[in-house]
Amino acid sequence: MSLFHRLKASFRALFPRRYAWPGMDISLPGGQHLHLVGSIHMGTQDMAPLPSGLLKRLRNADALVVEADISGHESPFAGLDDALPLAERLTETQLAELTRIADETGVSLYMLDTLPLWQIAMVLQATQAQRLGLRGDYGIDYQLLNAARARSLPIIELEGTDSQIALLRQLPDDGMILLDDTLTHWHTNARLLQTMIGWWLDAPPTDSKLSLPSTFSESLYDVLMNARNEAWRHTLHALPAGYYVVAVGALHLYGEGNLPSLLR
Repeated sequence: MSLFHRLKASFRALFPRRYAWPGMDISLPGGQHLHLVGSIHMGTQDMAPLPSGLLKRLRNADALVVEADISGHESPFAGLDDALPLAERLTETQLAELTRIADETGVSLYMLDTLPLWQIAMVLQATQAQRLGLRGDYGIDYQLLNAARARSLPIIELEGTDSQIALLRQLPDDGMILLDDTLTHWHTNARLLQTMIGWWLDAPPTDSKLSLPSTFSESLYDVLMNARNEAWRHTLHALPAGYYVVAVGALHLYGEGNLPSLLR
């Protein structure tokens, strides 16, 4: 990196630019200039279209980097049924709480009965988001993917859906920890979703180290956040020199062990 670019990167580190969306700029030693965007995978209608400033950055980028390309219509969850019914996999207390939330959200307990526990957690979380007015078509990464394809811009996956499903399937006890956290932190997760909506509609956070309510146990946070952030750090450092818009889940940009802090 030239002296000019080193000075420019140092200036940006001291005086980071503020955006109207959850975004920040980071330049890596290998000449990779990243605009990190805190994505929400399901969004509200007010989140479309994307801010013109963000679309301009995408037009000038060499590629869009996302966790996974979710623009296809095929379901990554096909053929993942579990053999045992829920009554044989959950305690009475867990089953009662799951039944209560299923009734509250209108989810059929019969349809959940043979799904893996981690998948039940994902279904409940998606249903909760829908009840808060969020839809996949308005998700930030989904909109960015469509904009990138319209411009024939290369798309780079940090993981891909197959790797994400493999990670969930590797959770111990059929993903009991994810379902248990989902049930335990049900209302906290709803407040966190509303907070992230506010980051896009009202004002983004100004401090990447801000304190966020915990919706994961420490062990699950290590698997779903810390380990993935570390893997993404290596992937981003391995990119060719150039300009990239990088969209990852908003929680990966803030709080303990966030991706920007690892990149810096």
